[in-house]
Amino acid sequence: MQDPRAVGSSLGGRRRPLLAILAIVFVDLLGFGIVIPILPFYVRDLGGTDVVYGLLAASYSLMQFVFAPLLGQLSDARGRRPVLMLSLSANTVAWVVFGLGGEVEAVAGTTAALATLFLARMLAGAMGGNIATAQAYIADVTPAERRAGALGLVGAAFGLGFVFGPALGSVLASDGVVAAGTAVFPDFVPATRFSLPSFGAAVLSFVAFLGTWAFLPEPDRHAGTGGRPRIVGQFVDAFRDATLAPLVGAFLVASVAFSGIQVAFIPFVADVYGYDASQAGLLLTYVGALAVVNQGVLVGRLSRVVPARRLAVAGAALLVVALAAFPFSPEIGRALLGERAILGFGPRVIALLGALTLLSLGNSLLNVSLTTLVSLAASADRQGGAFGVTQGAGSLGRTVGPPIMTALYAVVVYWSPFVLGAVLTLGIVAVLTTVRVVGDPAEASVERTD
Repeated sequence: MQDPRAVGSSLGGRRRPLLAILAIVFVDLLGFGIVIPILPFYVRDLGGTDVVYGLLAASYSLMQFVFAPLLGQLSDARGRRPVLMLSLSANTVAWVVFGLGGEVEAVAGTTAALATLFLARMLAGAMGGNIATAQAYIADVTPAERRAGALGLVGAAFGLGFVFGPALGSVLASDGVVAAGTAVFPDFVPATRFSLPSFGAAVLSFVAFLGTWAFLPEPDRHAGTGGRPRIVGQFVDAFRDATLAPLVGAFLVASVAFSGIQVAFIPFVADVYGYDASQAGLLLTYVGALAVVNQGVLVGRLSRVVPARRLAVAGAALLVVALAAFPFSPEIGRALLGERAILGFGPRVIALLGALTLLSLGNSLLNVSLTTLVSLAASADRQGGAFGVTQGAGSLGRTVGPPIMTALYAVVVYWSPFVLGAVLTLGIVAVLTTVRVVGDPAEASVERTD
């Protein structure tokens, strides 16, 4: 079999497929990020409540949970490139339909409009499982000793998409751009602060589709056995595998734990710090920028000398500290710094930024290292299926976690979802200390020197 590192040499060298898949992931996530700022306002404008918004968000993760394993197994049997092209073309359709919610309301009423949003988000969620295929492609074209660094670059592409996507969405929803769109578009194309970001996401998905078609070769690899895709069966098989089971479980628990930050972050900084949406957005941009550096640079370098399992344990431990400290950051800042300011930032803000820094670093180390361990634990013909199962587990966690964490924040006490997340992550630390995955070059190197 041809060395995977030689794949794509006819297109300009072995790095070109890697660069192409990273660009595709970035463009796809940029489109996803564009729509994030408008979601709750879009639902309210159509007459829906925040509960409907929460269900809309959960519907995306639920469909991702169902379809990520299917897309992963399908990519093992039919190829990475066809699955990526299928998902990106369907995403293009989903975002166009999503942007037409206002037009549907005018014709058929609120219920039909909200149903349109749900259908569009569910289709986008189903096709959002393509990240498993992208990760499997990375595993196909990257040698084991560089796999963690390459997978970290996928995380960096994600981070960049979430840094620039919401900003681009805000621009597309601005009054000036909407006015320009109204003047330029024909009458049958709506130009509103909700439709334009949606159409922008559709354009970017289509650009990613064209990039996949034009620049991404199918990697040289062992094809999977195929067969009928099985959702439950794949999870059962994974949990029967003594090596994969704790890794899939860790993905699930980590997603539930981290959902506390995801759903309670903005309410927390609004209630405790008095921040508005713009200030909260700046904090999210800070976390996203850190994720780009951590996953794109730091994790790759560390993985060359530190085994993936140890990096995962370290990342989980940092997350425990960050999650536990986050809700008490005002008190921690005052205890450590008193009333002193640093570079114009007060002690409460310094402590908050410190907790977010630990959070970003821990999350980057844990996610990339877990993904690397999954890749090393799965055989060459099961990469897509394995990544699909782990992504499905993460999606399941993001489906069930937010309602639980939101209820804890609103009904119990504001710090409870963060502390529960820390406790759950502590369990991940305990599990990962017992995991042994054969094939990690850094692990073998460390064992020889011990």
